[in-house]
Amino acid sequence: MPYIKREPDSNVIVVDWLSRAQQHYPISAGYTQLVGQDIASFIDWMEEKFNYPVDNIHILGYSLGAHAAGVAGSLTNNKVNRITGLDPAGPNFEYAETAVTLSPDDADFVDVVHTYSVGTPDRSIGIQRPVGHIDIYPNGGSFQPGCNIGDTIRLMAEKGLRDMDQIVKCSHERSIHLFIDSLLHEEKPNMAYRCNSKEAFDKGLCLSCRKNRCNTLGYKVNKVRGKRSTKMFMKTSSQMPFKVFHYQVKVHFFAKKNLTVTNQPLLVSLYGTKGESENRPLRLAEMSTNKTYSYLIYTELDVGELLMLKVKWEKESFFSLSDWFTTYAFNIQKIRIKSGELQKKLIFCPENGKHATLTRGKGAVVFVRCNENSVVKKHKW
Repeated sequence: MPYIKREPDSNVIVVDWLSRAQQHYPISAGYTQLVGQDIASFIDWMEEKFNYPVDNIHILGYSLGAHAAGVAGSLTNNKVNRITGLDPAGPNFEYAETAVTLSPDDADFVDVVHTYSVGTPDRSIGIQRPVGHIDIYPNGGSFQPGCNIGDTIRLMAEKGLRDMDQIVKCSHERSIHLFIDSLLHEEKPNMAYRCNSKEAFDKGLCLSCRKNRCNTLGYKVNKVRGKRSTKMFMKTSSQMPFKVFHYQVKVHFFAKKNLTVTNQPLLVSLYGTKGESENRPLRLAEMSTNKTYSYLIYTELDVGELLMLKVKWEKESFFSLSDWFTTYAFNIQKIRIKSGELQKKLIFCPENGKHATLTRGKGAVVFVRCNENSVVKKHKW
C-alpha cells in the first residue's frame, strides 16, 4: 500500500461501507450521513480510550466517501488534522448545505481534487463548487487525458463492453491515481497554480508562486488556509507519473498590413540544458496584427533551463485553398517565456536578424536566449 510504504509507522484504517455504497445512488448518498457519524464516533473513541491525538488523523474520501469524511469531521469532539476529498460526488450535493457535504470547517485543513466536474452542476459526476481550503482542478476539472472519446473507443475495441463501468469512471477515479502518484513519486510533485478561471489558466496567466499562489497536489500539499476557498489549476499527462512542466508563452505579432486569423495550429519545440521536447501542439484562438497574446504550453519532459525555441505554423489542412492565393505571415521580434516550475522569466530573440517571419505552411522559425537590451525599442511591449 503506497501510504504504508511512505509512512511505515502510520496506521491505515479502511471503512467498509460497501453494502450501503452499492445501493441506488440517492439511497447511498443518504447513507453518507450515517457513515460519517460512525467514523466520528470511532475517532472520538480512539481519542478518549487511547488518548490518540486528532492532530495525527488524516481522512481521505473518494466520491460519496468525501462527503462522509466531511460529516465525520464536522461531528468529532475535536477537529482532525486534515481531510482530503478526491472528486467529491456532485448529484444531491452541489447545492446542499455544508452540514451534509464536505466543507472547509470539517478539519483544520481540507484539500480537494476535482477531476470530473462536467456538465450542468446538478448532473455533474463530481461537485463543481469549491468545498475545501484548497480546491485543485487538474486539466480544468473536466475530462482527463487518456479518458477522452478516442481512448474510450479504443478501450471498448480491446476489452468490449464488459469494462464499460471503468470507461465511465476514468476521469472520476483519476483523483485517486493523482493522490497515489504523490505518494509514489515524491521527487516529481504535481504543481498547481491559483487562478480565477480555467480560461485564464489556459492562457498561461497564472504561473506565479508568490504569496502561496502555487501548491503541490496530494500528500505533501502546503497547508495554506485563506479566508475563502482557493481555486487552483494544473495540467497533467495521461498516465503515472502525471507531472508536467508549465510554460507561459507571450508573443507580439506585427506586420505591414492588417491581418487577423482564427483557430490556427502551431507546433512549439523546447530545447534546454537537460533535453528537448519537440512539436508541442498549440492551437491559437486568434492571431492579429499589432496585438500581444499569452498562451500556455506544457511538456512531460524536464528540459531544464530553456536555451532555444522553434515555432512552426502549420496549414489548416493539406488542401487549404486560401494558401494558394494569400501568404499568411506575421513578424515576431521576441518571445517571452515564463517557467511555472522554475519561476524564471526569459526572453528569446530571432536566431538571425532583428525579427523573424512566421509563415503559415513554411518551415520552423528559431529563437534563442537573449536579454532586454537585444530587443529594438521601437517594438517594445
